[in-house]
Amino acid sequence: MAEQASIAEATMTGDGVRRRDFINIAAVSFAGVGGLAAIYPLISQMAPSADVLAESSTEIDISAISPGQAIKAVWRKQPVFIRNLTPVEIAAAEKVDVASLRDPQTLEQRTTAGKTNWLITMGVCTHLGCVPLGAGEGEVKGEFGGYFCPCHGSVYDTAARIRKGPAPKNLEVPPHEFSSDTVVKIG
Repeated sequence: MAEQASIAEATMTGDGVRRRDFINIAAVSFAGVGGLAAIYPLISQMAPSADVLAESSTEIDISAISPGQAIKAVWRKQPVFIRNLTPVEIAAAEKVDVASLRDPQTLEQRTTAGKTNWLITMGVCTHLGCVPLGAGEGEVKGEFGGYFCPCHGSVYDTAARIRKGPAPKNLEVPPHEFSSDTVVKIG
């Protein structure tokens, strides 16, 4: 009986948890869970779809590319040029005074350390997004032996650096790493 009196006294003075407080806490908790349940589909629909995730990286076998040859590949629905530079092309790229370039970069900055003969660039002209020529057999490479954009005449050298024409920057080098001596992973 004394216990019931102390509980009733505590309830009246506000020292204990009242029934109304419990209902308020339960209602706020229920509303919070309901709000999260409503927001989750909105947030999850912003995640990339499975086909986009599948294109986030690609592996390419480069064992069949001989020195002086280039191939075109596709990454994120964009063309990628993979070129196996010859010692003559490497020497020509290293001989250029970097300070004279519009977008100054050395060949070493554009290639992976220890793999300077492999130049991997996006096949999209930095002027207006055309696909330059020079990666395919018999295509025009321009006066510097690299790539030539037929849309507006941008000319790139063997290191895919802009040398002439309206393009403001060098061809972009995508993130890549060599999985082995014969496989490169782009992305």
